[in-house]
Amino acid sequence: MKVLDNHTIAIPDRSGNGRGDTFLNVLENPSVGIVFMVPKRREVVRVNGSAALARDPNLLNEMAVNGKTPDLVMIVRVREAFFHCGKAMIRSGLWEPERWGSIDGLPTYAQALKDHAASADTVDTIQARIDQNEAERLY
Repeated sequence: MKVLDNHTIAIPDRSGNGRGDTFLNVLENPSVGIVFMVPKRREVVRVNGSAALARDPNLLNEMAVNGKTPDLVMIVRVREAFFHCGKAMIRSGLWEPERWGSIDGLPTYAQALKDHAASADTVDTIQARIDQNEAERLY
């Protein structure tokens, strides 16, 4: 995320699943609400405004990370920005791993993908693809 001026922020599109759902939503309805969680902070920042998509080469280049330039940037004209009370974050223990519940018995991401897609691939094959994707595509 980059602050462009006192009323405008830019959020780059980073590699993901390639579906572009958020951008389709913005094209249909430019009103956006964004919640920013900052590690080790209890309060969250809420930004409401209107969004547009941009492909300005200069902005895309400014937002490159490790030589990887985003394909699109969502420009948000901020109408309002404010802090939300931190009570939900405090209660959740989000930044306190020792308070997290057990994930024993839950399927792995690879298993969930296999089940959801009814894939003939093994869980190990799917996990290897996940690992490769993280190693090669994560900036």
